[in-house]
Amino acid sequence: MALSGMRGLSVFISDIRNCPNKEQERLRVDKELGNIRTRFKHEKGLSPYEKKKYVWKMLYIYMLGYDVDFGHMEAVSLISAPKYPEKQVGYIVTSCLLNENHDFLRLAINTVRNDIIGRNETFQCLALTMVGNIGGREFAESLAADVQKLLISSSCRPLVRKKAALCLLRLYRKNPDVVNVDGWADRMAQLLDERDLGVLTSSMSLLVALVSNNHEAYWSCLPKCVRILERLARNQDIPQEYTYYGIPSPWLQVKTMRALQYFPTIEDPNIRRSLFEVLQRILMGTDVVKNVNKNNAAHAVLFEALALVMHLDAEKEMMSQCVALLGKFIAVREPNIRYLGLENMTRMLMVTDVQDIIKRHQAQIITSLKDPDISIRRRALDLLYGMCDVSNAKDIVEELLQYLSSADFAMREELSLKAAILAEKFAPDLSWYVDVILQLIDKAGDFVSDDIWFRVVQFVTNNEDLQPYAAAKAREYLEKPAIHETMVKVSAHLLGEFSHLLARRPGCSPKEIFMMIHEKLPTVSTSTIPILLSTYAKILMHTQPPDQELQNQIWAIFNKYESCIDVEIQQRAIEYFALSRKGAALVDILAEMPKFPERQSALIRRAEDTEVDTAEQSAIKLRAQQHMSNALVVTDQRPANGPPQIVGPLSIVKVPNMSGDVDHTSAEQGLTQANGTLSKVDPQPFSPDLLGDLLGPLAIEGPPGAAVQSDQNAVSGLEGVPSVVDTNAIVPVGEQANSVQPIGNTSERFYALCLKDSGVLYEDPYIQIGIKAEWRAQHGRLVLFLGNKNTSPLDSVQALILPPAHLKMELSLVPETIPPRAQVQCPLEVLNLRPSRDVAVLDFSYKFVTNMINVKLRLPAVLNKFLQPISVSAEEFFPQWRSLSGPPLKLQEVVRGVRPLPLVEMANLFNSFRLMICPGLDPNPNNLVASTTFYSESTRAMLCLARIETDPADRTQLRMTVASGDPILTFELKEFIKEQLVSIPTAPRGPTAPPPAPSVAQPTSPVAPSTDPGALLAGLL
Repeated sequence: MALSGMRGLSVFISDIRNCPNKEQERLRVDKELGNIRTRFKHEKGLSPYEKKKYVWKMLYIYMLGYDVDFGHMEAVSLISAPKYPEKQVGYIVTSCLLNENHDFLRLAINTVRNDIIGRNETFQCLALTMVGNIGGREFAESLAADVQKLLISSSCRPLVRKKAALCLLRLYRKNPDVVNVDGWADRMAQLLDERDLGVLTSSMSLLVALVSNNHEAYWSCLPKCVRILERLARNQDIPQEYTYYGIPSPWLQVKTMRALQYFPTIEDPNIRRSLFEVLQRILMGTDVVKNVNKNNAAHAVLFEALALVMHLDAEKEMMSQCVALLGKFIAVREPNIRYLGLENMTRMLMVTDVQDIIKRHQAQIITSLKDPDISIRRRALDLLYGMCDVSNAKDIVEELLQYLSSADFAMREELSLKAAILAEKFAPDLSWYVDVILQLIDKAGDFVSDDIWFRVVQFVTNNEDLQPYAAAKAREYLEKPAIHETMVKVSAHLLGEFSHLLARRPGCSPKEIFMMIHEKLPTVSTSTIPILLSTYAKILMHTQPPDQELQNQIWAIFNKYESCIDVEIQQRAIEYFALSRKGAALVDILAEMPKFPERQSALIRRAEDTEVDTAEQSAIKLRAQQHMSNALVVTDQRPANGPPQIVGPLSIVKVPNMSGDVDHTSAEQGLTQANGTLSKVDPQPFSPDLLGDLLGPLAIEGPPGAAVQSDQNAVSGLEGVPSVVDTNAIVPVGEQANSVQPIGNTSERFYALCLKDSGVLYEDPYIQIGIKAEWRAQHGRLVLFLGNKNTSPLDSVQALILPPAHLKMELSLVPETIPPRAQVQCPLEVLNLRPSRDVAVLDFSYKFVTNMINVKLRLPAVLNKFLQPISVSAEEFFPQWRSLSGPPLKLQEVVRGVRPLPLVEMANLFNSFRLMICPGLDPNPNNLVASTTFYSESTRAMLCLARIETDPADRTQLRMTVASGDPILTFELKEFIKEQLVSIPTAPRGPTAPPPAPSVAQPTSPVAPSTDPGALLAGLL
């Protein structure tokens, strides 16, 4: 029936389309629902036509996203109508509105069964479609036997049997324990003789499900499947409507080869020969063409054939042919084909010995490692890892090391692990292995696990010839101005044990080695200090008779740490100090470490644990995943493993690219990581290029003096710091009573750092304080660069973080003295606990000659740093926007006094503080719609939506609507945006300012949807 034949429905859809805003649409929908409810109360007076019309309206309202919690009984009752128009409406609406557990479905079971066993084919098709879509347990118990009879019935038309096969497949997938398929092997073999390709394709889908659970029962189907493939490969008796771009029924070919992969290797030589002839024909006849649709179909068949070739463990000649074909695919421009080529090459490595053949394509695989698509890069990395052996290990590992410095952060951990494993398994000599691991630590220290450097220490300790070389390489890395903390650990350990082997070399005296290691002490965390103390004791042990000056310096360090709050550090300092007084006896007490017992590498063991799958298990696992992905109803769309999901009322399962806003500029200095409590819960690793030299000409010139730290400067955890902080903490520096005036405007520097992640926070004639930061979800890592600009040292340096209540912050130890023309780096870990605009304060003081300078500086750990922009489509945006109906989750405010900006500049401003503008969502070109994700410990990942309505005639005012699933977040984000838009930015509040109570906002007018389900409904009618 045409839509025009139901005037009331046509008028209703037109009214909805003409609504100017969401409020008007809701009012019209509520009015119609009230009318339908009233008419259904007097159901006896309704004609079948009127009931059908009202049920159609209910479906349309449901498709618009509104709840329809009545009228279900009327929809179900239409199933029993004698005429097709009413019965069609009943089946369609029941399928859409009711799930498998709805009580009303029980009322329809008898009617549905009568339609299935009846003689009316149209009614049979309607009933089978609804049962297949719903797939409930009660349907399976009551109707499965009747559906099976329809499938094997010789009197039914192919159309009905097709639907019966798909309906039975759905019931079996949902309820395998209920649907009885015992003895169905002969029936399935009979169905595979079917000449109609529609019935045959549906039956093959059913066979794939059956054989995946129990292949033993269906051996009789195997030769039939091979004959089907022969028929398709030779294009025998294939109707034109089942030929897709010249390929005979590619869907049936794929399903048939998939079914064959569930059987063990075929033993019958005749069947095996016939099958290999078919596979040979597929391999020879597939190539890359310009027509995308033909490519997709041909490659679907080809890659399924490759999987079957690997499963059957074909002859090496055919395997070589497969590799040659894949080699062509990984060289084409189309990324999907390249991805599949790399993936199947990797699978071939797992199931057969084709490593030598794949090596011929090594250059092209290495090229894929630099592909813009990260999924292709991952597959290339897997393939390089799998094809590596003694002959090509050196080339592959060097390529991985070269690629490491430019790789995405998401891949660096996997890259580091695989490079370390390959270096250990296939090292041509141990010195090369040491070189590789030290380069690995230098380039990606954050992503190198402790297992890797532990293993280096074991190798060096157990091989005396390697010890002088390893110690010399460690000394070379220590000469760098900034290295990663892991490099400090391994270098300190190696030099502590073996630096005496370098004593005759220039620059390798015990005192010089000590000074070189001690330079790194101010930058390391508490977990590394025990290693350095042991190194100092070892150096003292190797210096016999002792150098008095060196001994006094080391004793001063032991004395300092005897009162350290960390038990491990305190115990080592006390014991080493006592032992070092024993003179020559120290040599026996602190003798070299004995050799480690031979043991299997933890890295290689980890790699072997991931390679235990056989080819058959891999194929079955892949088939099971595809089997689940083909299900009609997906019960849970959240990924099992992955990044934080959006929780609460907002449920878009979409996470932004974490590496999108990070400055990837190369830096000379490696990462000095504060290994505190926060670093153990980072959701993603931070960039190793974080500590770029911001101070330029202030690079360290020569080793600084022995900068002795003061325990009282350590700020660890800061949870014990009182929450009440002097309000002068945020007074601009120019107003503070210091004799030294800052260079430049400190407030402007702060606001600039709120929108970018690196720059100068403060500068005066004596010192420059720079910041470089990186943010990952609710975690942040800042590095303070303290640069002494003068030729005299800065003394009495103290830094204290005054955090607001919503931030947990941990600052590493700050040295008491900054040597002349030197730069000190102090990592600062940040954890965001909940949404707030309060600002942390750095209370910093130092002494230059007789001048004591103290400044209180706001730190740019502000609200927008914990935002990650995310793009949402109209289909994702509008349900979320509607679900947040009003205060306090959705707040609206008219903002006046706005800086008059063109719309493009305003959009750029929003993007700069990490709210992504989503074009095309608002039909008004003067409005902006933005989305972002906020991260904190309390909210986890929370989607935030914003709409800005501007007035072209008056750019100094606008209406702003902000929505999220957390009322505090909504208010704080709204106020933050308002502060950025007004003419004079409002200074962020200090930690003492109490959070304001959310104001009562007026209901808002969401953007009207640009798509209309009415068009979909018209197609059904």
